[in-house]
Amino acid sequence: MPTDNSSFLIPKGDYKNLIAFQKSECIYDIIYYFIEHYLPKIGDRTVDQMKQAARSGKQNIAEGNEAGTTSMESCIKLVNVAKASLKELQEDYEDYLRNHGNQIWDVNSEQCRKARQWCRQHSKPEDYQRVCRLRDDITLANIALVLIHQTDYLLRQLLEKFKTDFLANGGIKEQMSAARRSWRDEHGMGYNKGKNENYENYGNNVPTNSR
Repeated sequence: MPTDNSSFLIPKGDYKNLIAFQKSECIYDIIYYFIEHYLPKIGDRTVDQMKQAARSGKQNIAEGNEAGTTSMESCIKLVNVAKASLKELQEDYEDYLRNHGNQIWDVNSEQCRKARQWCRQHSKPEDYQRVCRLRDDITLANIALVLIHQTDYLLRQLLEKFKTDFLANGGIKEQMSAARRSWRDEHGMGYNKGKNENYENYGNNVPTNSR
């Protein structure tokens, strides 16, 4: 249980400080640029689906982090939705690359290695906005795939942390019960104490024979 049993509405912290969220913003910015410059503007549902998948990844990380204050179950579910959305976007990028010369970078290639290193060191949207203007569609799609893989890893780590927190502290109902018991004990209102006091006072209130 939490060290301070009187506290149970414990904020998870600002979601914008999560590296996973920061990278998901970068993923969204890349897809926005990619759609505007390399995909048809109308007549293709894939365009809307890619944009929605990128948005879902970003929004569900934020919402899941906030929901964790009162519901660890909701938190875990929403972060998992974010993972699933990014996986959907990954499939769309891979489809694009397969249909444009099967140009998915090999994981052991020099290009992929450099991209992984660069993406690990950069989590600001403006960095990727600049890259978008300097790279072609094939390079940009592969960079997006690298970034999606890294964000997926971070989300898996986040889910493990939430699982550990739950096992250590329980859910909101358990925390509320513990906080209530702690408060009653601190204020001398515990069940056993109250019961004993009532029993002791009972004898004082029994009328005595006046004769």
